[in-house]
Amino acid sequence: MKKTILATAIAAATFSGAALAQESNLPTVYGNIQYVLQHTNVDGAGSTVEHADNGSTLGVTHEHEIAPGLTGFFKLELEGINADNKSKSSGIDSLDEAYIGVKGDFGQVWVGSDDGVYERAVVIIGNFHEVGSDIFSAGTTSEGDQIQYQSPSFGGLVLGAGVQVNGDGEGTKSYPYQLSATYSVDALSVAFAMDSNEAAVGSNENTYGLAATYDMGDLSLVGEYQTRSDDRDIYGVMGVYTLGANQFALAYQLQDMDNGDKNDTVTLQALHNLSDNMYVYVEGYLSNGDNAAQYTLEGASGDEQSIAAVGAVYYF
Repeated sequence: MKKTILATAIAAATFSGAALAQESNLPTVYGNIQYVLQHTNVDGAGSTVEHADNGSTLGVTHEHEIAPGLTGFFKLELEGINADNKSKSSGIDSLDEAYIGVKGDFGQVWVGSDDGVYERAVVIIGNFHEVGSDIFSAGTTSEGDQIQYQSPSFGGLVLGAGVQVNGDGEGTKSYPYQLSATYSVDALSVAFAMDSNEAAVGSNENTYGLAATYDMGDLSLVGEYQTRSDDRDIYGVMGVYTLGANQFALAYQLQDMDNGDKNDTVTLQALHNLSDNMYVYVEGYLSNGDNAAQYTLEGASGDEQSIAAVGAVYYF
């Protein structure tokens, strides 16, 4: 799962190191170890306590000048470390992101496995939290086999486009595509995106999403709306308040299915930055669903779930 907090922190912490590495044409190596102690309770199914790896990764990036005004770049990020229990780990065993591309005054084009245009533009709330038990997204196009483009800023307007190439070797030939437009002015940022969902199981109607963020300095407000015909509507709001080295967030998301079922989640977070490379956090989730089998735990199920999590992250 992508974590907005962690991605921002890594970018800030590695800026000077990355600049030094590029001057010498050396790659930039980055990584993180993430631990969480999580208590999960599903009404009617019982509860569990688990100490787990929460998405530790190791990555490499590099860029170089191909010609004046044209830069080549790549990124490789690996995960699956399972740092909490070495007896259950075979080391790094899965891929998160891998792509190459070029950028310049025209924007940037890249090919490979990466977050899609739709998710980056409008799926903000679910990707913000650390544990992220419910990432509500109506888009279904996966992150692999992507060809993506992002424009430069035209007075605050940034356009994005992506297509997934599923050829004969992928089983079913299809070319699902995604489009986005993000406009930022002063403290306000508004994004609109769509996903064609051509490879979806069930409803393959287009998904449309809208997100807005208003930054008032220490306080930021986020609103989201996603819709997909014959499938679901998703609504979400979030407030984030920063006080020195501390961050506090409250979010609410509602998923309204076309079959009549609804489920929602309230999320609370308190996070403290211990240093430039380490932070700790507490998160709580309370989820309710109309479906009696909405949430499952060790083979049993229920319609209400609560999660309490305490975690720590060290990154470089």
